[in-house]
Amino acid sequence: MSRRLRVLAIASHPVQYMAPIFRRLSDVDSVELRVAYLSLRGAEAAFDADFATKVQWDIPLLDGYAWSQLSPSSFVGQGIWRFIRDGGFDAVVCFTGYVCLDFWIALLASRLSRAAFLFGTDSSSLGARDGRRWKVIVKKLLWPYLFGLANQVIVPSTNTKELMISLGIPEERVTLTPYTVDNDWWIQRSQKVDRADVRRSWDATENHFVVLFCAKLQSWKGPRDLMLAFAQAKVANGLLIIAGDGPLRAQLTAEALSLGIAPRVRFLGFVNQSQLPAIYTSSDVMVLPSNYEPFGVVVNEAMCCGCPVIASDRVGAARDLVAPVNEDFIYPHGDVDALSARLRKYSLEPMEMKRWRYAVTERMRTWSPAQNIAATVEAIDAAVGRANTRRPRDEAKEPASDPPKLCK
Repeated sequence: MSRRLRVLAIASHPVQYMAPIFRRLSDVDSVELRVAYLSLRGAEAAFDADFATKVQWDIPLLDGYAWSQLSPSSFVGQGIWRFIRDGGFDAVVCFTGYVCLDFWIALLASRLSRAAFLFGTDSSSLGARDGRRWKVIVKKLLWPYLFGLANQVIVPSTNTKELMISLGIPEERVTLTPYTVDNDWWIQRSQKVDRADVRRSWDATENHFVVLFCAKLQSWKGPRDLMLAFAQAKVANGLLIIAGDGPLRAQLTAEALSLGIAPRVRFLGFVNQSQLPAIYTSSDVMVLPSNYEPFGVVVNEAMCCGCPVIASDRVGAARDLVAPVNEDFIYPHGDVDALSARLRKYSLEPMEMKRWRYAVTERMRTWSPAQNIAATVEAIDAAVGRANTRRPRDEAKEPASDPPKLCK
């Protein structure tokens, strides 16, 4: 095309994983990006019920790209409806999720404005987090129609792409945009870590086998499974680090006491972004024992820092990131015995674990923001072509004279 595509990305709030993607997408010559947030939670301090604490991420979330804060769920004033209808956008990429009213407002406004509409899901199966079977039935009936509304479906993993195709969405209408973190940031921060000093703060030496859990303390994340497996493994030099907070904190603390492993467990509480590279780098292995985990970007973070990951087979990232390194790092979800056996096995193979540290960083070289941006631009281009919105510059609709305040 002879002009840049005007693209609007809609998100509920700033997220530490998406900000680097928006910055890079803004640097693409063929794209003119604007991001619309419905709130600034995350960039501004707000109580997070899952973490059970007030959270404000300590890295820049609003720098390096054009953004606006819009009024959610509003057809009038400065809301999504007016912004899309008056914006002259070629494509709208929606990250809010279809259960939100804002999603449907954006879809209708995009259709009436002849803008391509892209959205997707990170689900790797039809299963629901709460295990209710009726949700599976509803999704099986609803999702083929729902995702058929997209000019292009964007998905973060191989599992999700196969799920969409199994529902009857044509393969050419599904684009895998790898779920990534800012690899360079994590790698550079990891290289500056004094591993021995961090381990000393945990009362650990280089001879300890440090097992890390890094997630919200919620039942579906499986922290209790890991605690039971750690106790069962009886690793003489084992140390379990729990980075995260949530509703299970008190229960897990009591469980550590009852299992007799409390002296070998460290509860770090909520850990902000800038502190995480030191924790990943200083651990020998991270375990993500989730019973429900559409992807799990903590896997990306840990592997960028050279920390091998053992994950359950319910973790979406397991297939794309963990299996290419070592398929034995994946175990059946909920199988405490299988997890315990792996902890015991790898605690006895310190030289092998050092080799895996190199292997995981190598894997991340091919699952980075560069691949995400290339795939995202490809998806936008395909969607715009399918929506037939490629208009010459002099026919393109100009933005409203008084749009919502634009920040950069």
